[in-house]
Amino acid sequence: MKDNNQAVEISVEQAKLLGSAQRVKIIGTIVSTAKTAKQVADELGESPGSIHYHIQKLHDGGLIDLVETRTVGGIVEKYYKSKAKWFNTKGTQLVDPVLADDYDAASSTKISLRMQLSPEQREEMTEDFKRLLEKWLALTTNAKAENSQEYAIGFKLISAEMTE
Repeated sequence: MKDNNQAVEISVEQAKLLGSAQRVKIIGTIVSTAKTAKQVADELGESPGSIHYHIQKLHDGGLIDLVETRTVGGIVEKYYKSKAKWFNTKGTQLVDPVLADDYDAASSTKISLRMQLSPEQREEMTEDFKRLLEKWLALTTNAKAENSQEYAIGFKLISAEMTE
């Protein structure tokens, strides 16, 4: 059985599909349980047509799988499941172009520092950040605050040692 917490390597083209908070929310709802577009729409409080469109794009892009098809009362129900909870791009291009240093954002916060970490501490910190991001995604999944804006966040932990 595949570990959903393990990051899946994706292409830059696939990463572009994740450049939408709506699609990230969809991935979050089908990461552990396969669901139909209607079930996802109900869970997110969105229109089934909009969710179906985004699910098709994610499926066509190879980020989610069609895992089951059922016919109920003459209606075909398609159940989709995410290939992973986390995705990493191959190469040097950013997963989300909004995170590029030259993106002209209305607001931005940058935080950086250096620290000494053992390999175990590095892994623990990475898992802590994943949990923090998952917490905030869950808190905002159904949020429809009138003054909310879409934000991009990236976590990059880099060894200060150069490769040989």
